[in-house]
Amino acid sequence: MSGTDKQSHNETITKHEQILHYIQGLKIGTKISVRAIAKQLGVSEGTVYKAFKEAEASGLVSTKERIGTVRIQRKRRDAVDQLTFGEVAQIVEGRLYGGLSGLDKTLHKFVIGAMELDAMLRYIDEGSLLIVGNRGSAHARALEQGAGVLITGGFEPSEETVGLADKLSLPILSSRHDTFTVASMLNREMYDRLIKRKIMLLEDIVTFSRTADVMQVGRTVGDFYTLSRETGFSRFPVLDERKRVIGMITAKDAAGADEDTVVERVMTKHPITAAPNITVTSAAHTMAAEGIDLLPIVDRHRKLLGVVTRREVLDAMRFAGKQPESGETFEDLMWAGFMSSAQNGSEEASITYKGRVSPQMSGALGMASEGLLSTLMIQGARNMIRETGKRDFLLESMTTYYVRPVQIDSELLVKPRALELSRKFSKLEVEVLDEQGLAAKAMLTAQMIDPY
Repeated sequence: MSGTDKQSHNETITKHEQILHYIQGLKIGTKISVRAIAKQLGVSEGTVYKAFKEAEASGLVSTKERIGTVRIQRKRRDAVDQLTFGEVAQIVEGRLYGGLSGLDKTLHKFVIGAMELDAMLRYIDEGSLLIVGNRGSAHARALEQGAGVLITGGFEPSEETVGLADKLSLPILSSRHDTFTVASMLNREMYDRLIKRKIMLLEDIVTFSRTADVMQVGRTVGDFYTLSRETGFSRFPVLDERKRVIGMITAKDAAGADEDTVVERVMTKHPITAAPNITVTSAAHTMAAEGIDLLPIVDRHRKLLGVVTRREVLDAMRFAGKQPESGETFEDLMWAGFMSSAQNGSEEASITYKGRVSPQMSGALGMASEGLLSTLMIQGARNMIRETGKRDFLLESMTTYYVRPVQIDSELLVKPRALELSRKFSKLEVEVLDEQGLAAKAMLTAQMIDPY
């Protein structure tokens, strides 16, 4: 890279960081645009657009259809079940008429305006959202009580109400959908968020403010041994001058090398890294499959945010497995009607699961869908492993045979059997039988997860 190119590159970086700093300094709720910031800071619109994308990915701004780009407050992971007025607008395909600066405020309850005004007002308080049709008096009274307003049926608020919304910084929205449809859309979103709360991410278990032990480029193998003695660890990420992860050095890499050798010559280049929003389960699978005991967590520019060990990941999975269910997934609903029973006969005792095919489980031709049967076989294998070994697994491959169609209302037996079971891997056979005999069969290969 020439001196001119390098200077231009550094100026671009400076402008990029200048834009992000400018956005961070804006008041929450401020509406912004690429053209306005480009003119304000004297930079190109292309540079501003790239900075907007990074700001949106990091939760500094939010861009919504019919509203535009707005400076928002970063939402905490533990507040994932709290909707903001801006998110409501996006869910119901709403149009904002007033109260732009209040879009980032969270709400704690919905109130359906299907009663007399005086009775309705008893349920409205600060932080609630009134969902109501074309009732102008209710719109104004709700705003005065500290609530946002969502008008259904495509009706518009009066100019006086819009002015009041702007004055109180409380959003007033309108959606073309009717009240029942809007309530259903919001209920579905809240239910999905309940399920997401149980899905643990790396950012939930890693303290990014804690400084990780690292090696810098230019350090030597001797420095590695010194750091290893001081910390008690034997593997560290290697960072360049911009704190980007470029390698990983372990005791195995350093073995046999002269102590004056720089770490770049012995480190493992292009190491596997993970983003902070990766699920803990995905990280566990990667670390087990690749034989990794330390996983660097990086941002989109590969700058180090923190590290996580395999032990921390497995401890987190055990903790998550003990938490109560919060919301049922489709898999949970499919498996809900199946009960286990021990089968004793001439062969060794085994666990069999019995249940019935409901009409909702049917496919396009009125038979039990192939996807349902696959799910039942996987769930049967998983529950058998949980009950007998107090373990779990991550499915790697599955070969399925559908012997014949299964009628709805049929009683099914799901019979899993372990063909090979070790500490790391398992091979299982699962059969599905109805009144006529064998209906489907699968061979599964899975990676085992440590005991709960």
